[in-house]
Amino acid sequence: MAPGGNNYQDIVDSRTAFADYGIAPESSEFKGSPFRKSVSVAVGGKHGAGSNTAVHELLECPVCLNMMYPPIHQCPNGHTLCQKCKSKVHLCPICRHDLGNIRCLALEKIAESLELPCKYQLFGCQDIFPYHSRLRHEQNCKFRPYSCPYAGSDCPVTGDIQFLVSHLKDDHRVDMHDGCTFNHRYVKNNPQDVENATWMLTVFNCFGYQFCLHFEAFSLGISPVYMAFLRFMGDEEDAKKFSYSLEVGGLGRKLTWQGVPRSIRDSHKTVRDSLDGLIIQRSMALFFSGGDRKELKLKVAGRISREQL
Repeated sequence: MAPGGNNYQDIVDSRTAFADYGIAPESSEFKGSPFRKSVSVAVGGKHGAGSNTAVHELLECPVCLNMMYPPIHQCPNGHTLCQKCKSKVHLCPICRHDLGNIRCLALEKIAESLELPCKYQLFGCQDIFPYHSRLRHEQNCKFRPYSCPYAGSDCPVTGDIQFLVSHLKDDHRVDMHDGCTFNHRYVKNNPQDVENATWMLTVFNCFGYQFCLHFEAFSLGISPVYMAFLRFMGDEEDAKKFSYSLEVGGLGRKLTWQGVPRSIRDSHKTVRDSLDGLIIQRSMALFFSGGDRKELKLKVAGRISREQL
């Protein structure tokens, strides 16, 4: 059985018990995810086992299965649930009694003295944290899953880098290339129509890492533009170890861009909206294309370097 197999079965059983509430456990982000263990260990918390398991179970919300943080609510019979789930249900998930508005102050007080393992423990994080700082750590834990970097659709798939590379290749049919230099040509028959067009993502295997090259068209205010930028498949700290350059031109002119690839922790939209890449006005792009300017034929060359800018 794969690591965490028993835990996964427990989650499935609990989901079934409360399916009538229409609330999917947030722990289900790992359902079907091949997110794998890593041999490295995060820094910042203590290393080792957490506090008493029985107390941990008391702090698990019976609806979403996540750890409860103050305010912790309870029904008149003492059954507890988290603030987020209380706002979505009106009856106790255990005894079906009206919930009312009762705080479980005793459990909140006990929780303050606990140290808990990161919820990504099964995926490699072996540190434990004081109860109130655990949630803050998890929001930035290096072992948390990455979101699919494909920009053509809102893909809900998450996983580690190895899995996402296979996912991009098999499910999104993304082109994969080996090498740190590239020369791509982008063609559009009707460049007058700029309505957030997205070209196929390209992934480069370079220096043992993967980089995503994005190229798309959108309107910047009232001005139609094209934009090319690079994202790093990994965390921000590793992304800063690299730089890249982009170049586009024609007819004796050229535009160049130098920058640092953004981590895929930053969404595609975040990077695009920050304009962190090579911006080409449509009039300039058509000039570079030559001919009668009725067809976009743009060549974008680039290089990925290990050296920082």
